[in-house]
Amino acid sequence: MHPPRLTLTHITKRYPAVVANDAVSLTVQPGEIHAVLGENGAGKSTLMKIIYGAVKPDVGEMRFNGEVVQVRNPQEARRLGISMVFQHFSLFDTLSVAENVWLGLDKSLSLLDVTQRITDIAAQYGLDIDPARPVHTLGVGEMQRVEIIRALLTNPQLLILDEPTSVLTPQAVEKLFVVLRQLASEGRSILYISHKLHEIRALCNACTVMRAGRVTGVCDPRQETNASLSQFMIGSLPPELHVRDHKPGATVLRVQDLRLQADDPFGVALNGVHLNVCAGEVVGIAGVSGNGQRELLYALSGEDTRATADSIQLSGIAMGHFSPDQRRDLGLHFVPEERLGRGAVPSLSLAQNLLLTRHEAVSRKGWLSALGWLNLKTLHSQAEAIIARYQVKAGGPHAVARSLSGGNLQKFLVGREIEAMPKLLIVSQPTWGVDVGASAQIRAALLALRDAGCAVLVVSEELDELLELSDRLHVMAQGRLSPALTREEANVSRIGAWMSGLWDAPVTQQEVRHVAS
Repeated sequence: MHPPRLTLTHITKRYPAVVANDAVSLTVQPGEIHAVLGENGAGKSTLMKIIYGAVKPDVGEMRFNGEVVQVRNPQEARRLGISMVFQHFSLFDTLSVAENVWLGLDKSLSLLDVTQRITDIAAQYGLDIDPARPVHTLGVGEMQRVEIIRALLTNPQLLILDEPTSVLTPQAVEKLFVVLRQLASEGRSILYISHKLHEIRALCNACTVMRAGRVTGVCDPRQETNASLSQFMIGSLPPELHVRDHKPGATVLRVQDLRLQADDPFGVALNGVHLNVCAGEVVGIAGVSGNGQRELLYALSGEDTRATADSIQLSGIAMGHFSPDQRRDLGLHFVPEERLGRGAVPSLSLAQNLLLTRHEAVSRKGWLSALGWLNLKTLHSQAEAIIARYQVKAGGPHAVARSLSGGNLQKFLVGREIEAMPKLLIVSQPTWGVDVGASAQIRAALLALRDAGCAVLVVSEELDELLELSDRLHVMAQGRLSPALTREEANVSRIGAWMSGLWDAPVTQQEVRHVAS
């Protein structure tokens, strides 16, 4: 009999405003794929950081392979055989992919050796990446590939994965699952954090459920349904999403033959992109990260103003050269995929972060006093209203952005832009790493905005989300945009094939049967 790979006993971690982990106990066996399930803010990430040595517990004991250990830092964790892929990446923007991976490995390996190993691992697991690319040129999905490769290169006995499939195609997810099952068959253990309940049921053979920092139960997810797991996790079923037939109005966003050369050696050129979004509809864009989504979003938001003026139009006004502020004045609002750093300033309060994208509201909403000073009371009350309306778990409008969990910060950012009453809302990765309850809230808010007559453009690598939200759907591959599919025409098989740029191929009989059924 082998001892458990990992045993946690009464792990407790307190912060000034919250008890993140309250006497948490957890056991992971060799060869087990063990899910940790819970809402955003339930304490999962803190617990994983304790195991990985990034956070020190206040109370409790940790055993690894039967021996009591005190993991003081990630380097010690890796020496023990513990590796982790974080949801929020820990990469240096100015270094290359290979240099970032090299930092966490045995320095007896040369950079050339590491580069070759990255290429081999990437090919083996279908995680395509160029080792020479600077990290600042990567999209979120590509950064996640770097983190996964870095973890696999350490040959871990315990691999911790935090939302590893949120940016992978269905085919790549299946390939990753094959790899994880192979690792488990070799006796390695995997701690798997995901909000995709169907993945947990398909992959994991044990599950620990957390709520408000405590363990509320342990189950075999293979014996559960999505509904029972949801109820187990949040104490109730998530609200049902009601999608009504849309009646689109006038064209709000028109993109005509948008062509842009890549602005860096590792970027993707946009090649003749055509796109229309009408009032009262949601248009989705699917695709694997790194196929031009970042470049398209920069061009639409005004961060890249190199497009010809009339190639991007909002309600008939040519705005290809307009700045982000000028586009906001026309009614375009934008939620970027990077929450901290672009969506919000980490060190500023939620109330102060309202000012980032709401310049016109400074005077219109009474944020200025008669003497020209910011009216902080009004600003705080409006931030408080967003917190309440979108059920953001935060310590009030004074809470700094970095103190929120990823899902709660995302709810605040989406609420901030919706409350600005946009004509066009562009959202990138709206529910990436967000729990099932918060995802339902965000998606319902986007559909309500659509029903109120707003044009909504959603860029996501979450296919289920796009199929649920979109009235029409495009796929982006190699800087090109596919023809539009209606919700009835779209299916996982067709979209998966189109992610390789194969939308000119004839429709298969399987796809015909799928649509007909």
